[in-house]
Amino acid sequence: MLISIYRYDYKKDDDYIMQDYNVNPDDCDGVMLLDALSFIKANIDQTLTYRRSCGEGVCGSDAMSINGKNGLACITPLASFSDNKVILRPLPGMPIIRDLVVDLTNFYSHYKRIKPYLQNDDSVSYDAERLQSRADRNKLDGLYECILCACCTSSCPSYWWNPDKFLGPAAALQAARFVNDSRDTSVRTRLLELDDKFNIFRCRTIMNCTYVCPKNLNPAKAIAELRLQMLSNKL
Repeated sequence: MLISIYRYDYKKDDDYIMQDYNVNPDDCDGVMLLDALSFIKANIDQTLTYRRSCGEGVCGSDAMSINGKNGLACITPLASFSDNKVILRPLPGMPIIRDLVVDLTNFYSHYKRIKPYLQNDDSVSYDAERLQSRADRNKLDGLYECILCACCTSSCPSYWWNPDKFLGPAAALQAARFVNDSRDTSVRTRLLELDDKFNIFRCRTIMNCTYVCPKNLNPAKAIAELRLQMLSNKL
């Protein structure tokens, strides 16, 4: 199998190169693309740089462009490449630090902006939990599962054009998660803070975010529903 990988170091290189590695999948310790990268780093080229952590599709660390589509290397089977050729690039639209590692500072700054924690000004009781009905809990399905891998945000042209102002699909999905939580008492304030021409309304519903999400979530739908809630909030 031929694996062609983007190589670049902002401290050393003026331009990037695509470097080819030949890997026999049978020599790898597993059957996923991440296992092939681990084999390359351990046996062929120790300078290869990429992120990884859990290796189970939970942490989102090893997000990258895989044959032109953003995804997680740890849940991408080597057997899925029928032509035995893989082209790996860093997530698009993000500043590149080295090889497949990008700078996610701006991505996380938008996540921080939506205040990703429950806000509740009711009196606190240490003797009981804040309970939800089953119906209210079900409203969070499809929202809370986001692992912040940045696959969706880095595939979004609106984010490429306005990375400093547009929240991006991942942060918007997280905003929807807290707006729809029955235990949060700051819904109106949250919607008002989101209500400008860039935060949410810059989305053009291209659907790239939904197409690439490794957790099969639908950020485009969440953004559309946030827009409706903003309009209702003004009534």
